[in-house]
Amino acid sequence: MTIQDLKNKKLILFEAISGSRAFGLATKNSDTDIRGIYYIPKEDFFGLNYVPQISNETNDITYYEIGRLIELLQKNNPNILEILASPEDCILEKHPLMDLLKPEDFLSKLCKDTFAGYAISQIKKAKGLNKKILNPIDQERKSLLDFCFILEDHRSVPLKEWLFRNEKVQEKCGLVSIDHTKGMFALFYDNTHTLGYKGIIRNEEANQVSVSSVPKGEKTAAYLFCNLDAYSVYCKDYKEYWKWVSERNEDRYKVNQNHGQNYDSKNMMHTIRLLQSCEHIFKTGSMHIRVENRDELLDIKAGNWSYDEVMKKAEDLVKSIDQYHSVSTLPEEPDLEKTTKILVEIRERLYG
Repeated sequence: MTIQDLKNKKLILFEAISGSRAFGLATKNSDTDIRGIYYIPKEDFFGLNYVPQISNETNDITYYEIGRLIELLQKNNPNILEILASPEDCILEKHPLMDLLKPEDFLSKLCKDTFAGYAISQIKKAKGLNKKILNPIDQERKSLLDFCFILEDHRSVPLKEWLFRNEKVQEKCGLVSIDHTKGMFALFYDNTHTLGYKGIIRNEEANQVSVSSVPKGEKTAAYLFCNLDAYSVYCKDYKEYWKWVSERNEDRYKVNQNHGQNYDSKNMMHTIRLLQSCEHIFKTGSMHIRVENRDELLDIKAGNWSYDEVMKKAEDLVKSIDQYHSVSTLPEEPDLEKTTKILVEIRERLYG
């Protein structure tokens, strides 16, 4: 089933412009997102062809089946509650039965977890992005050798530097573990390359140093420390950083680079908006998605706020939400029996 099928079969119950235009944050470059609600034909609903959601290829147009919609509303899903709260000037089509669905029948204290919880996860992501932007990692991957050091007197020397200075190669080295220590090894060297030493690492991708059998009487050339913990952290950061590079939106990244604030300003604008929407729910017991601080939010999107200023704004909103939530008269969760009956009534009228 496609979006065109929904229109051809007249299955659409509700359709509205969503996103920035609904929030009152649209600019000349904003996309037009559409969200809608449909119902599945009776024979498909009772048969094996139930389709809960339909989107176009870019996901900027999405329709939810009425049953799936109610299920998400009962969980206080922010995106779905925002559909019900669509401003009148954004509604493109509305079946009379949609008047049975009111945001106040679904709003509950669960919104703290769904609205603020999601926003907080975005804040954590922004902090991670901030770290990635400020701490780029070279594409040439380091090996375990870069985390090995030779002890000299009261200091340590990078292994590679020591090898170069002493005209030695890692392949002719042999390591022996030192009892009761972590990461410490006695290093032996075989100029003849005939003693069967395994080298310090087998290859550049090695995650452990190699230990060798050393004949008695061989003299220790040095003592080596391998910081395996630091290497593990580096590998994790390297993988995350270059995964982020491969997946990032280059156009948005360039915008963020241009304003120089080291965070995804568009994402943080919507995060602040979501927190303000959550605050409004617990402050008034109602939902209103069109913002009253358009200039402030667009200022954040433009990168005119520092990273620390945006974080402070978010933290203050979280504290305010906690305060209003603690005295809110909203129910702990939506009335599942009541809202399910609404769904049943809608289906009965649709199916006749």
